[in-house]
Amino acid sequence: MNYAEMLEKVATASGFIAALDQSGGSTPKALRGYGVEEDAYTNEEEMFALIHDMRTRIITAPSFSGDKVLGAILFERTMDGDAGGKTVPTALQDRGVVPFLKVDKGLEDEADGVQLMKPIAGLDQLLQRAKAKGVFGTKKRSVINQASPSGIAAIVKQQFEVAEQILANGLMPIIEPEVNIKSADRAQSDLILRDEILKALNNVSGDHKVMLKLSIPAEAGTFDGLINHPRVLRVVALSGGYARPEACAELAKNKGMIASFSRALLEDLRHHMTADEFDAALASAIDEIYAASAT
Repeated sequence: MNYAEMLEKVATASGFIAALDQSGGSTPKALRGYGVEEDAYTNEEEMFALIHDMRTRIITAPSFSGDKVLGAILFERTMDGDAGGKTVPTALQDRGVVPFLKVDKGLEDEADGVQLMKPIAGLDQLLQRAKAKGVFGTKKRSVINQASPSGIAAIVKQQFEVAEQILANGLMPIIEPEVNIKSADRAQSDLILRDEILKALNNVSGDHKVMLKLSIPAEAGTFDGLINHPRVLRVVALSGGYARPEACAELAKNKGMIASFSRALLEDLRHHMTADEFDAALASAIDEIYAASAT
């Protein structure tokens, strides 16, 4: 797929985006969920080799195809690895799945109720390397813990500034200001965030569009204005700690919003499964998330 074909698919096709981008800090938890305890590896390289094996198994499973999976978000090491004898972005494209790359370097400590992104050193070089490998877009995450108008405004400002840098490099940015679904004033945060994003969308350069990855709102329909905005290519939802059945039920209440789940996609997969067992569990998760995204 070339960029125009990937753009068309992400904009119009039914399906969801798989998040396979656990980084160094979240990898041990992801491996434990897969049934691999920390005593199975002795250093970071062995840990990343194990998580890459898991991701390769997912990407090459029969059920993981572009029929229901629109895209997959990759960790940088995964982008640079191989799957089934091909580079991972090529392996995904050959299955009709659009590759994205996580580009943030983690979060700053909380201040003013939010966690901004850490500076992203060498971003232009990373973006050009990703583009050369056939990556379509990027994802970068911030976190909102309290309904702080000034904190949320700072998050949106930072996200859109980095989005402009990504657009200038010819890639599609996914802007992810996650609202902590456990926060007491979550619904108020949703409203403040929506209004800040609406203002920022009016200043996106040229005729560019961006994507948004948002927590499923506390009140269904809160993000309708974003879903229908002419500068938004697609709005995707993170599972935010919900188990898959609840995440899917909440997502289905928000027409036009599709999933971009990580743990909720992977929660039934175990390393000891046979190939058939693994693919059956993955297919069941894909079907459930696809159905919730198609409502």
